[in-house]
Amino acid sequence: MSFKVSVLPGGQVFTAEPGQTVLDAALAAGVVLPYSCRTGACSTCRGRVVSGEYDAGEAPGRILEAEDLARGYTLLCQARPSSDLVIEAREVRMAGDIQVRKMPVRVLALRPLAPDVIEITLQLPSAEAFRYNPGQYLEFILKDGRRRSYSMASPPGDDHTVRLHVRHMPGGAFTSQVFGAGVPALKVRDILRIEGPLGSFFLREDTARPLVFLASGTGFAPIKAIIEHMIAAGIRRPAALYWGGRRPADLYMDALAREWEASLPGFRYVPVVSEARPEDGWTGREGFVHLAVMEDLPDLSGHQVYACGTPAMVEAARRDFTRSCGLPAEEFYADAFTSEADRIAAGA
Repeated sequence: MSFKVSVLPGGQVFTAEPGQTVLDAALAAGVVLPYSCRTGACSTCRGRVVSGEYDAGEAPGRILEAEDLARGYTLLCQARPSSDLVIEAREVRMAGDIQVRKMPVRVLALRPLAPDVIEITLQLPSAEAFRYNPGQYLEFILKDGRRRSYSMASPPGDDHTVRLHVRHMPGGAFTSQVFGAGVPALKVRDILRIEGPLGSFFLREDTARPLVFLASGTGFAPIKAIIEHMIAAGIRRPAALYWGGRRPADLYMDALAREWEASLPGFRYVPVVSEARPEDGWTGREGFVHLAVMEDLPDLSGHQVYACGTPAMVEAARRDFTRSCGLPAEEFYADAFTSEADRIAAGA
């Protein structure tokens, strides 16, 4: 039998089939709840179950604070109803003209950005509109059925292309193909299959709150898309970009970010390196990137934060910004870049 899921405070109602997660059931019904990794490795889909029975899985116990668990919070991407449910979610949208779809794409260009990062430009079928919000991601569907997720690094345009930033993960099922580690490297004109757009990481434009963009590594990609959208749309909210890497070379588009700082009124760029070596000649900020934000902006109560990178960075920022800097929990938006190792650790 199926189960009815009611969402507070908006009053949306949808049906979950036996074994189906709350998130998957919602998306199938055109109800978009906040989500990112879909594997239980981050807490973007955190929501509270007001009433009803469900199987939470093991991931919430590893990700959520004990006090949240005691108050009925769980991860909606893992929760499987076993009765009718009433849930609370911080933000709910109904699907509009942005529709998730599967399609073939052609590799149009490959551009190295760093020794371990490459930009892939994909040509989309011109007959199929691929609408997305800057900040969202797509999934490559591999030949064996496995999937790998990458954020669009460019805002939508009229040329039916998208750009992605792919970092080499040694032994990775997809990046080994891209970088040619033991198998033929990806080539221009190769055909791949994707599904998208996915995720709820995009700029909320119904407020004038100052923005903090927080990125680690290739978490810069979706933030780049958002900033370029802001430039094109003439959105002039005060904004600061904090971009962290282990070594200076990890900030592979540092020059572009510095151009933004020089040309955009009210925009600041703060690069942060955590493991600089003497030969790097690094004279900038050092340490964890989210701590640099806290040093500069101890009061985030009036801000809106968009964080993208490793689950550890995203969750540390979420915890510390809301607990120590007064950031309202509903003003923290995140996309956690989960690797296969993260998925295994989450039990996915």
